[in-house]
Amino acid sequence: MRLRNIDILNFKNIPEARIEFSKGVNCLLGMNGMGKSNLLEAIHFLSFARPIFPMPETALIRHGEDSLLVKGEYDMDAGGEEAIACGIVRGRGKTLKRNGKEYRRMSEHIGKFPLVTVSPQDSNLVTGNGEERRKLMNMVISQADGTYLAQLINYNRALESRNRMLRAGVKDNILYDSVESAMEISGHAIHAVRASWVREISPVFAEYYSKIAGEGERASLRYNSVLNTETLHEVLQRRRGKDTALGYTSAGPHRDDLEMSLGTHSMRRLGSQGQIKTFTIALRFAIFDFLKRHKGLTPLLLLDDIFDKLDAERVARIMRLVSDSDTFGQIFITDTNRKHLDEIIREINGEHLLLEVSEGHFTVMQESD
Repeated sequence: MRLRNIDILNFKNIPEARIEFSKGVNCLLGMNGMGKSNLLEAIHFLSFARPIFPMPETALIRHGEDSLLVKGEYDMDAGGEEAIACGIVRGRGKTLKRNGKEYRRMSEHIGKFPLVTVSPQDSNLVTGNGEERRKLMNMVISQADGTYLAQLINYNRALESRNRMLRAGVKDNILYDSVESAMEISGHAIHAVRASWVREISPVFAEYYSKIAGEGERASLRYNSVLNTETLHEVLQRRRGKDTALGYTSAGPHRDDLEMSLGTHSMRRLGSQGQIKTFTIALRFAIFDFLKRHKGLTPLLLLDDIFDKLDAERVARIMRLVSDSDTFGQIFITDTNRKHLDEIIREINGEHLLLEVSEGHFTVMQESD
């Protein structure tokens, strides 16, 4: 899949832009705060119709304006073209159209235009709480499996019903059994898909980590869930008294986590900044591989400030990896250092575009001698 062009109006600090992209590598050069990451977020907005990171959606609208609009045209792997337009108007909400037709439900769009983003904030996947890692699992699996998203919605709806009953002090076991039955059906389906996903990406992730870090380090992933050893029926029955006192459901798929290790040690506790960055990049590359195989589409790869906190050897290994156009397809890279971008361009020796970014404006740059 390739994003042929993008039209942007009033998105963050970008007042107006139309950019024709290279089908290979697109490099964005500029100082921090100039709009490089905002362009990547506009591309992400086309795929997911929401911000990369949690925020009010109206915060995406350029200061002093009442609306934004982002449009993109795609060439698909199997042939054919697609056009996406997503806009927000203050006080009126959001619209999302595919080939001029509005979706009945926004969730229908998820997975149609897959992409993977690597950003400085990815360190939160390692250092943050379990919610960050559950969001990652949910976002990735939902792009590949529409039934998973439906099960997740059903589970969360039943979970909220049970929590309301707990907060209200409901004692009727028949009511609990009814709600918990719905949780059990969806909860076990969610657990099975997540467990399969972790088993599938773990060896790919470990291979990417070794390719970036070198042979001396071994990283691993493990899926932690109460359903690894018990049924959800057993868990909810056993904890009902405790949950009544707490006022919320204390165990279930909504508390699952990914255990991230380096050798026998926790990456969260002992990983250096460079190791954590390597870990998250390898994880994102493994996710890219997963989506490519399951969607039958080559996702877009967005690499935001990827080389920060990495030594020269790891930078060189990453550049060799992303230079494989047969694996990664269309790539978007931001950096403040032109040397990095020029080296990538030389390594790839294929179609590319170099843009200078300043105050939300984009200018095509000439190559260095």
